[in-house]
Amino acid sequence: MISMKLTKKGHACVRIEKDGQTLVIDPGAFSEADAAVGADAILVTHEHLDHFDEERLRTALDANPAAQIWTLHSVAHHISAAFPGRVNTIGEGDSFTAAGFDIEVHGQLHAIIHPDIPRITNVGYLLDGTLFHPGDALTVPAGHRVDTLMLPVHAPWNKFAELLDYVRAVGPRRAIDIHDALLSDVAHTVYGRMLGPEGPGTEGAEHLRLTPGESLTL
Repeated sequence: MISMKLTKKGHACVRIEKDGQTLVIDPGAFSEADAAVGADAILVTHEHLDHFDEERLRTALDANPAAQIWTLHSVAHHISAAFPGRVNTIGEGDSFTAAGFDIEVHGQLHAIIHPDIPRITNVGYLLDGTLFHPGDALTVPAGHRVDTLMLPVHAPWNKFAELLDYVRAVGPRRAIDIHDALLSDVAHTVYGRMLGPEGPGTEGAEHLRLTPGESLTL
């Protein structure tokens, strides 16, 4: 298997490089300004501003005229007119190839924030059957043994007990924090302890946190 280089680009955004090609997931408003620049393919999980920032997408697509976006309808209809032929609409159960990655789409809905707030659509992306980014949901990609799980550690819709059970349900070799822009350094210490050897146990999954700009070879 060809190794991947994963770089944290702030909050829920990650940049993944393999065999000379680059794929970026969720370059939102809390990501680095150039998070998607140089990408051959961009995936967006849903329409919330911390995952979908139109200016960052425009900058990336202008920088690389061959770059394309894959996303669900709620995002695609905002930007498809500006980039005809470069925005691909996908949904749960779809599979496609982008930037040399084999990608499967899992999930349908955003996690419940509050019963009074209407739920929006959300999808997760499984890359090469090994790395899963769920967006804003705790979707378990059925039928797959995930090696690396991008774990949304902090959001208005989650709590620690759910996160721990999610890691156990997916059963990855490693879980890497995303969705953490609103956390202080104190919070990172707490999450690191609870998801590490001192916590209740993640069924053997290694827990990692990357700071923005930090990379890891998978």
